[in-house]
Amino acid sequence: MASYADNVMSELKARYAYQPEFLQAVSEVLESLSPILNKCQKYQDYKILERIVEPERTISFRVEWVDDKGQIQVNRGYRIQFNSAIGPYKGGIRLHPSVNLSILKFLGFEQIFKNSLTSLPIGGAKGGSDFDPKGKSDNEVMRFCQAFMNELYRHIGPTIVVPAGDIGTGGREIGYFYGQYKKLTTRYEGVLTGKNLLFGGSLARTEATGYGAVYFAQSMLEDRKQSLEGKVCAVSGAGNVATYCCQKLQQIGAKPVTVTDSRGMIYDKDGIKVDVLKQVKEQERASLVRYKELVPSAEYTAVADYPKGLHKVWTVPCFAAFPCATQNELNKEDAQVLLKNGCQCVTEGANMPSTLEAVHAFVDAKIAYGPAKAANAGGVATSQLEMEQNAGMQSWTFEEVDNKLHTIMQNLYRNAASTAEEFGAAGNLVCGANIAGFKKVADAMIAQGVC
Repeated sequence: MASYADNVMSELKARYAYQPEFLQAVSEVLESLSPILNKCQKYQDYKILERIVEPERTISFRVEWVDDKGQIQVNRGYRIQFNSAIGPYKGGIRLHPSVNLSILKFLGFEQIFKNSLTSLPIGGAKGGSDFDPKGKSDNEVMRFCQAFMNELYRHIGPTIVVPAGDIGTGGREIGYFYGQYKKLTTRYEGVLTGKNLLFGGSLARTEATGYGAVYFAQSMLEDRKQSLEGKVCAVSGAGNVATYCCQKLQQIGAKPVTVTDSRGMIYDKDGIKVDVLKQVKEQERASLVRYKELVPSAEYTAVADYPKGLHKVWTVPCFAAFPCATQNELNKEDAQVLLKNGCQCVTEGANMPSTLEAVHAFVDAKIAYGPAKAANAGGVATSQLEMEQNAGMQSWTFEEVDNKLHTIMQNLYRNAASTAEEFGAAGNLVCGANIAGFKKVADAMIAQGVC
């Protein structure tokens, strides 16, 4: 006889067969909720699963802007307001050609539980556009961001919806968004996070997701009487998350030896030179080929030369892996190679970077596995700390914010670990994180009635 979760999943697959990323995200959560659903009939009585898998509101709109050649360009913009049971909608703006409703719904769904796990009062959301900032001039990016905000401003506010950065949306884009919001509304308020320090940004926000992933890994390993100190680490990605993951790993005595982008991978046996990586990605906005030019001893492998069916970065022997690039970058075969080579810790800095099969492989192997909704929550947690500073018209020091972040990530790990143990799945942080995040939101939904 099919379970409550199975029935909901079957209905969802029939309804949204064309949204594979969203279905994957929901499946990963629902399959781990059986212990609490079997124990607490109220969630079925109140149809919590049927309600929580549907966004409260989906907004889509046309974005028209003019490029440097005077040609009119048209993109599609979205905002998924997924769940506000425990606080205002909070989630980033992704700018990438791959953006569609399936990807944004998967991200928004994950954000519900991630935000819940931080213990901070923030709901789940996501937004974005299929606009690609790569290869665009600053003026073109500015005109797009202004056009995007011309519609988005109607739907956001410091206690309603608070967007932030994501892939393709960094400090430059947040600045353009904020400037246009302020012009349209004449209000100076904390409606976006990830802002420049000159107008309400928070110290340590740029570093937060990467630092937070390392703090989470440390907490997992401490419980196992292990440490990252002196250990080789494989990191994917080359954006903020990967860069500051590498930086924090080096600060605690570990050695990250890889980074990747959409074109290829760098392997630097002596350890990634974070200052060079920042120059290449943050200043020059170049590919990692440039890193090889600046560090001749490093090895560069183009995507075209990756082993068939594998991501080259996960073939590098390591003690710990930090997938920090994008969704589904680590498949079952990659997971098997990592485990075969002795990897004992996988901490996800990106959103849903591992396929379901890879997740199962890590859980079955009983290694220290930190799923994304727990391990990469440092970014959104620090965004909420930015909101708190804005609301109080304050600015905290880097050390204050970093210490709060460290405490949040430690508490988040303890919450996930203790919940897993409570429901008979000790050590399974996928189960623990999903149940802990779900329970808080579901109980809030019940308390607020059907509305």
